[in-house]
Amino acid sequence: MTTAALAQGDLERIQRRTVGILALGQVLGGIAFGATVSLGALLAADLSGDDALSGLATASVTLGAAAAAIPLARFAGRFGRRLSLTAGNLLALVGVSIVITAASVRSFPVLLVGVILIGMGNAGNLQSRFAATDLASAQHRGRDLSIVVWSTTIGGVAGPFLLTPGEVVGQALGMPHLTGSYVFSLIAQALALVLYLVALRPDPLLLALRMATDGSRSAALGASVDRPVAARYAIFAVSGSHAVMASVMAMTPIHLSHMAHGMHGMETTETDITTLVGLTIGLHVAGMYGLSPVFGILSDRWGRVRVVLLGQALLTASLLTAIFAGENPVGVMVALILLGLGWSAATVAGAALLTESSTTLQRPRRQGISDSLMSLTAAVGAALAGLVLTNFGYGGLGATALVIVIAITALSPLARAGRDRVAVPS
Repeated sequence: MTTAALAQGDLERIQRRTVGILALGQVLGGIAFGATVSLGALLAADLSGDDALSGLATASVTLGAAAAAIPLARFAGRFGRRLSLTAGNLLALVGVSIVITAASVRSFPVLLVGVILIGMGNAGNLQSRFAATDLASAQHRGRDLSIVVWSTTIGGVAGPFLLTPGEVVGQALGMPHLTGSYVFSLIAQALALVLYLVALRPDPLLLALRMATDGSRSAALGASVDRPVAARYAIFAVSGSHAVMASVMAMTPIHLSHMAHGMHGMETTETDITTLVGLTIGLHVAGMYGLSPVFGILSDRWGRVRVVLLGQALLTASLLTAIFAGENPVGVMVALILLGLGWSAATVAGAALLTESSTTLQRPRRQGISDSLMSLTAAVGAALAGLVLTNFGYGGLGATALVIVIAITALSPLARAGRDRVAVPS
């Protein structure tokens, strides 16, 4: 069927099916990535013997994502989302296998190689939220994007909670310490790969690019809009918010471990620490994804910039909680939940702002740049977070991250000014 013959009802049906497939893929991806986030810092500290190096695990994930984001976006622009997402799953599968091998041979450098490949795979997974907007109408772009983001809640929350049963499975299989949960990651990644390869048809980006040559269809999808100032602000807001989230989250398992060992009058086992870390990260991931549809709908109704600023308010509340109540496990949990909520509001609205501020032909390139910068800034933040935590404590880490939140808030008028100045081509 040609794009000219494609009825509006057909387009809506294809979009609903696309969002459903992407959502299911995100459930599987969340299971796979949840274990990586929870265990990466602990494995790095264990294999390196230095807590200050634990942040390099999260840094390696984000460095891998940064390195792969633009190439995978270009790959998607040429061959479509289906093959790009599949390529990401393949990279992650190889990475998980290398991480297990690294734990077996007790090699910290090999661990980082595996985690980098997992990060490269996650760069492909991040494209799912943009794939949800390829065929979305302007009125529902934020909603459709947020549904795919929200679906990660199921797997993302389940992943950290699988740490304890994962260790049981790992022991039964004779796997190295702290790697049992990666069995679930391998299975989930393989299922996601098959899902995208078989079911994501027609490819949403390739169809959108064909429709961009049809003037009436192009206008319906907002494909001719170009607002470069707003797009640049969206990239900055998304990458900055992600850096704040990643840097604080990366050091939370180490901080909780130190707190547990320092509790006077209480005997703390490794299982207790693993359970505490899994619960806290699970609640954080629930905050990241659980209310994303609400933020998506709000961004459609209130406007993208307002919801980005709502995200900064939530991030501020999180960091202040970390500063003043970060030596209490309950305070850390509250801070991590607010951290996830702030990230969700800022990234959902920021991604929608970026998409609607770019033409269809520009979107893959700008989306790749956004994902690359998002991962790169988070990698730097996570790497430095270990040093900040060691020297200034958890409160000092929160105060440092607050600087980025202030900058995103202060520069928000640029997005509104850019949107008002740029005309929509006819």
